[in-house]
Amino acid sequence: MSIDGYIAGPDGELDWLTWKWDGEIKKYVYNLTRAVDCIIMGKNLAYNFIDTWEKRLNDPATSDSFARKMVETQKIVFSTSLGQSSWKNTRLVTGDLYDEINRLKKTKGRDIIAYGGVTFLTSLIQSGLVDEYNLFINPIVLCKGRSIFRELETSLKLELVYSTHFDCGITAICYVPRKQKEFARTLQVTTDSAGI
Repeated sequence: MSIDGYIAGPDGELDWLTWKWDGEIKKYVYNLTRAVDCIIMGKNLAYNFIDTWEKRLNDPATSDSFARKMVETQKIVFSTSLGQSSWKNTRLVTGDLYDEINRLKKTKGRDIIAYGGVTFLTSLIQSGLVDEYNLFINPIVLCKGRSIFRELETSLKLELVYSTHFDCGITAICYVPRKQKEFARTLQVTTDSAGI
């Protein structure tokens, strides 16, 4: 995310993101995703996200434990137009987002993490489904672009859990909603775009 709250440029550009990650931020992201056993996303991101991580895992130069985690973790893709999935460890869901996420939260398991484009993430936020926000603030002001918060119809009150900064210039911030409902599982939204 940019300092002024955009997760992509006006046409979806990501060339402004800070990609020179040091060991500390890689360790932070690894620890953030260690408790995750389910990844949810919209159809539009799925093609790029899933294919990219499978390529990284199959390439000896980029294959590592994090690539394995991304490929082997169960993925749920929300789509009303896809008929079936050929991706490994991936299930398509066509039902109501609110009902499906709440059903998923009540199943036995660990944390759920959401990756996605603006439309998918905004829908999660507007529905009150997000239990934790992990924002990676890049040292840039874009002035215009795509925001996951711009289309919200009501204010969103958050409490800071922690923040930390890294030598590459990124600041990681974790917030939770003030009135968070208790569920068996936690759904995280992250602005980490690694691998996309």
